[in-house]
Amino acid sequence: MQVGIKDFVVNTHHIPEAYAQAFPAGSYRGAAISFRNESPVRLETAGGIANVRDLLNEEPFIVYNGDILTDLPLDSLLKEHREKENLVTLVLRSFGPALHISYDVETGLVTDIRNKLGTGREGEYLFTGIYACQPEIHRWLTPGKVESVIPIFLRMIQEGARLGAVVVDDGQWWDLGSRAAYLAAHQALHEQGKATASAIHASAQVSPQAELRGLNVIGEGAVVEAGAALEDCILWPGATVAADAVLRQCIIRSGIRAEGVQMSTDM
Repeated sequence: MQVGIKDFVVNTHHIPEAYAQAFPAGSYRGAAISFRNESPVRLETAGGIANVRDLLNEEPFIVYNGDILTDLPLDSLLKEHREKENLVTLVLRSFGPALHISYDVETGLVTDIRNKLGTGREGEYLFTGIYACQPEIHRWLTPGKVESVIPIFLRMIQEGARLGAVVVDDGQWWDLGSRAAYLAAHQALHEQGKATASAIHASAQVSPQAELRGLNVIGEGAVVEAGAALEDCILWPGATVAADAVLRQCIIRSGIRAEGVQMSTDM
C-alpha cells in the first residue's frame, strides 16, 4: 500500500469462508478486497489471473503468489516496470533455495527459466512469486484453463515480449509452501522482534501443569490442558491440546483436538 495499491483481488479455493471471517468488512486498511473462488479446481498461477480479469481495471497490477510472506520493498519494481515499458516485470533475489531464473543485468530482461529454452544456464536468481503486469497480459491467458505462468513467461521470451526483472535483496521473504518454512518464518519473526502479536494470545488457556519448550505460538481461544508438553508448535485459534499429549513441531488447526505423541505432524 505504500507504493499506491488501492484495491486487492484475491483468488480463493479451499475453505473460502475463512476469508470472509478474516475480512468481514471486505477491506484491508481502507482498501477494498474482492474475492473470487476457483471452483471446482485450482487454476494455478496463470489461470488464477485470467479468473479475475473482470475485477481488474485497465491499469498495471501487481501479482503476489498466495503462499509467500514478505516485506520486500516494491519501489524499484514499479520504477523498472514503468521505465522499461515491460509487459511483465519479475521480482528476483540473488540468493535463496531455488535459483532458476536467468537474467541479463545489462538488458534487464529474463532470458531463460531452468534452462527450458536451452541457453545452457540453469539460473542464478530466485523468483519471489511477485511481479508487475500490464493489462495486455490477458492476451496471453486462456480463461478457465489450469495453467502455470512459467510456460507463459517462456513463450513471452521466445516471441520477444518484454519479460523484465528487478533484483530486490533487501527485506525478508519466505515461501510458506512447506511446513518447515511455515515454522521457520514464525521462529525468525519472533527472534527478530518483528512478530505483530504475542506468541501466546491473551485469551488462550494454558494449564500451569503444561510444559512449553522452544517457541510455541498459541492462538486466540486455544487450550493446552494439564500435563501436555509442547515444543516448537503452532496452535491456530480454537485449537486444543489434550491432557498429557506430547507434541513437537506440530501445526494444530482451528477446532482440532490433538492427542497422544505427535512429531512433525499437521492436524
